[in-house]
Amino acid sequence: MASVTQNLFRLFRGETAAPGDAQQATGKEARAKRHSSGLAEFTKVIAGRENLCILDLGPTSPQNIALLTGMGHRIYNEDALLCSFDPKYQSKNEDGSSSVNIESFLSENLKYQGEQFDAVLAWDIPDYLHESLVKAAVARLATVMKPGGVLLAYFHTRDAGPEAPYYRYHIAGKDSLDLQRGPQFRLQRVFNNRHIENLFREFSNIKFFLARDNVREVLVVR
Repeated sequence: MASVTQNLFRLFRGETAAPGDAQQATGKEARAKRHSSGLAEFTKVIAGRENLCILDLGPTSPQNIALLTGMGHRIYNEDALLCSFDPKYQSKNEDGSSSVNIESFLSENLKYQGEQFDAVLAWDIPDYLHESLVKAAVARLATVMKPGGVLLAYFHTRDAGPEAPYYRYHIAGKDSLDLQRGPQFRLQRVFNNRHIENLFREFSNIKFFLARDNVREVLVVR
């Protein structure tokens, strides 16, 4: 199980570009600001409540940890995307393409008690995960979330392009984010609304927010 001290349909069919050394940025570079209506709705849900259990699937962000623990919540962090690049989970198909061994990955990652989390910050991880892993990872999230729990996710639109930069998301306020460039992961696909609804078919409700920067925001309820 990961803790805050641990680093927790196709349009583009190319293989995932290796993220280089995948080292996390130092945080000294300038960060872009971004308004997020989905985050505002997420914040509204968790505000005024205490001791919620929240899972952040992006790279470790001291800023997120400080803000969420300051609200009285427990925060778990697991960099699911970076973990998926571990060579021990990689396998080759007969046609020479690569895939992720789902059983092996899930035996060591996203391992939590059933119905443990009240909220999940998935960010845009589904857009960058290998094709073979996306549905299985979301299905696992469904099992570890409490009924009525909320999940925030971002999905790129077709206009973003396969080289859309990967960002680390740092919560700056109830409806604002600081965006920090991360490793150069390759955008794997573009989900349309129907694909997103199918991806979260195990959830009870879904709400879309269309942003101005080629990103579709989604808040889903378990």
